[in-house]
Amino acid sequence: MTTVRQRRVGKGTEAAEDQPSEEKNVKPDGKILSDHTGRKLWNILSITVGGIVAISLGLLTSVYVATLHENDLWFSNIKEVEREISFRTECGLYYSYYKQMIQAASIQQGLHGLVYDNKTESVRTINILERMNVYQEVFLSILYRILPIQQYLEPVYFYIYTLFGLQAVYVIALYVTSWLLSGTWLSGLLAACWYITNRIDTTRVEFTIPLRENWALPFFAVQIAAITYLLRTHLQPVQERLTLTAVFIATFLFSLTWQFNQFMMLIQALALFILDCFDMLPTAKVIWLYIIQISGLLLVCVLQFFNSMILGSLLISFNASVLIARTIQKNLKKGGLLNRFGKLILHVLLVLCLTLLINKVIKKILNLESDEHIFKFLKAKFGFGATRDFDANLYLCEEAFGLLPLNTFSRLSDTLLFYVYIFVLFLMTVAAVIVAFRNLSGSSQVQFMEKMEECTITLKPDAAYNLIHTVLFGCLALSTMRMKYLWTSHMCVFASFGLCSAEIWKLILKCIHLYTSQRTHVIKYSIPIITLLYISYKFWPGIMDELSELREFYDPDTVELMNWIKSNTPNTAVFAGSMQLLAGVKLCTGRTLTNHPHYEDKNLRERTKQIYQIYAKRSPEDVHRILRTFDTDYVILEDSICYERRHSRGCRLRDLLDIANGHIMDGLGENEPDLKPSLYPRFCEEIKKNLPSYTIHFTRVFQNKTFHVYRLTKHK
Repeated sequence: MTTVRQRRVGKGTEAAEDQPSEEKNVKPDGKILSDHTGRKLWNILSITVGGIVAISLGLLTSVYVATLHENDLWFSNIKEVEREISFRTECGLYYSYYKQMIQAASIQQGLHGLVYDNKTESVRTINILERMNVYQEVFLSILYRILPIQQYLEPVYFYIYTLFGLQAVYVIALYVTSWLLSGTWLSGLLAACWYITNRIDTTRVEFTIPLRENWALPFFAVQIAAITYLLRTHLQPVQERLTLTAVFIATFLFSLTWQFNQFMMLIQALALFILDCFDMLPTAKVIWLYIIQISGLLLVCVLQFFNSMILGSLLISFNASVLIARTIQKNLKKGGLLNRFGKLILHVLLVLCLTLLINKVIKKILNLESDEHIFKFLKAKFGFGATRDFDANLYLCEEAFGLLPLNTFSRLSDTLLFYVYIFVLFLMTVAAVIVAFRNLSGSSQVQFMEKMEECTITLKPDAAYNLIHTVLFGCLALSTMRMKYLWTSHMCVFASFGLCSAEIWKLILKCIHLYTSQRTHVIKYSIPIITLLYISYKFWPGIMDELSELREFYDPDTVELMNWIKSNTPNTAVFAGSMQLLAGVKLCTGRTLTNHPHYEDKNLRERTKQIYQIYAKRSPEDVHRILRTFDTDYVILEDSICYERRHSRGCRLRDLLDIANGHIMDGLGENEPDLKPSLYPRFCEEIKKNLPSYTIHFTRVFQNKTFHVYRLTKHK
């Protein structure tokens, strides 16, 4: 089991940019500047200072996470095999393709090896570029080969430094989004500080470096910043075209680097759909965003050799349905309240029916079943009937796919982030409901319009989009803990924007009859500064202690296993075992695998369930026959799985296999009435007794405290 241990000794104030000001700029000596010259100079100064602060914070964040990674593992001092083992589970699988491209005789041979790969899944030749999102590894490996840096920088450092560098892009994008929303870079500074001080809940890049989300989320943040700018009013045509180009590039890169891109962008498309229905966004810009999402995803589909999972995605079906429905219902935004509400209901039903119909037709034509496990998981998670499906239960029993733990909110509250977020969210939601009702009603009463004037100011299109975005991704995070990083980072943006927004403070002060322009500006700057001082005072010492704490990577059992495999097995040997371990076997030894952690393929899921019978109650003859079906030469058994205690009864891997096989689970507790006792003992336990019925098929060739390796007998 991989652990870390203690390391042994000896080894200003700026003006609101692009925001209308009610007063003229005043110099400290009281002299009034002209509106045009003074504001222009002040804006240039503000943008310059704000830009410098943004870049500085981004670079500091990169250095911060890189230092934490070094201090936690002593990465610069450990052996190459230990570095590779530190890339756990699927991270190791993705990094192995970067290593494979680096070690290839040429770039052409490296690409050929990925397109015609027969080592990732035994007895199958698969196209890695089609099945997995590894173009980033391909690009980095080519860049490393052509740049004159081989003598100065090891391949692994070039890889991890690129990921840590993307954290700078991430923080800068969050900073810019908050700045655009509030009109002051002080808001961006606060967003970046919240992101850093809430690092446990905003990123996990320092210990899961090659994970797909660490590549994708910086581009997603850039896309959100570009959309925020696009939704501003009074953009020049050139600005609009450039911004649309930026949105497309960011969308494309986000889609290219993460297999879950379609689900995230579906939520984004739902946000646009909701706002468009309530007439809170410019329709033309919304249509462009739908088209950009579809075109970006289709371009990725082409690069991934027409990956059928992309073509059958709900996002493409939904966006196409919305565009079709809009052409059918051309007068959707005309009429009174009841008329428009009725049209809106019909529009939603039409889009929903078209989405399901188009998606079903596409999947029928393509015979697509790659994503069925996701819908089985969602069905079981939200209580639409219990399931014995092995794949769905495998997700349901993982903590990462469970509900967001309550202690997350206590950590976010320590930095005041959660309190501020809820405060801003409440105000913005109330304003959104009122504005949506007004837009639907189409009322022209003067008194009513006067009351709505304040709400309209605080809910411009860019703010409205970010409101719905944070609500929808908040719901996703609450339901699935692994997705919290999409929410918490945007939470920093949204909370800082609200705290630095002149419109929000103006609305609050008017409600309590205390509004003056001077008081609004004082509060707009003083509250964020006080918050920054509080965060610095409370968390700076902890950050310094964290940076001074030195640990060391320590996993001798896995290191011993990998070294034994490299020294004592042929290069063509095929290994079976758990998905997580086999990813490390491929990276560290280059041996052929029977299965791996990239689960988005039906055949692989069925294969994994069969391989996992080594932890079920099956006869040695059955297990041997199954393993030999995949040309297995060696099988690795892990005590941590065979005698698992991490999960409760019913969620241990052996329990999931027993239920799927119709067998009664081990231990005290209830069983479903139709489950029966197995005729055979548990394979992973019984094989260690060296009984003749087992030794005729399996020979133990390696053993330590964690792993047991058996060579399979090849019967004629």
